[in-house]
Amino acid sequence: MTTQQQRAAIVTGGSRGIGAAIARRLAQDGIAVAINYATGKAAADALVEQIQAAGGRALAVQADLADPTTAEQLFDAAENAFGKIDILVNNAGVMELAPLAEMSDQAFARQISINLESVFRSLREAARRLCEGGRIVNFSSSVVGLYQPTYSVYAATKAAVEAMTHVLAKELGSRRITVNAIAPGPVETRLFLDGKSEQQVRAIAAMN
Repeated sequence: MTTQQQRAAIVTGGSRGIGAAIARRLAQDGIAVAINYATGKAAADALVEQIQAAGGRALAVQADLADPTTAEQLFDAAENAFGKIDILVNNAGVMELAPLAEMSDQAFARQISINLESVFRSLREAARRLCEGGRIVNFSSSVVGLYQPTYSVYAATKAAVEAMTHVLAKELGSRRITVNAIAPGPVETRLFLDGKSEQQVRAIAAMN
């Protein structure tokens, strides 16, 4: 496959957990991958080395998506490296749990910033720059339908992502760009495990 023919993807929050697994799989399928990270430089660089050692193409791109200016820079870096962008996977996210009455303004703002505002900005860039026939995959969560206590703000951000997904799919349909959201249940990643007791983890796993 020539460089011109090779598809290229951006994976946000791609240095660890689900994002890293997605980046590996895309690379295995012959897709060049721009792996976005905020602070996990060592993990992102190690993943790039793994992909390159297996014969794939990958690039680590530092971009704190809470910063309104970085979405454009992330897409610029991927385009400069690969010549085009065909796929966006919006995987980056944070989760801070508390009863609504105890949720701080700071925790609310962080989740809105990363889970919603950064997704909006990356979707806007993708809508302007993805090749015809491209693919956008946004991460939602099963908690949107479960309405569990302490998940109010996190679930609200993911519900908003699902709404944008539906609308953008209609806006980009004429360019044959599909826009989908996936809503995983509990996955054993740091995002899920942080702040939960072993008893809570077992109880949530038993709900599957």
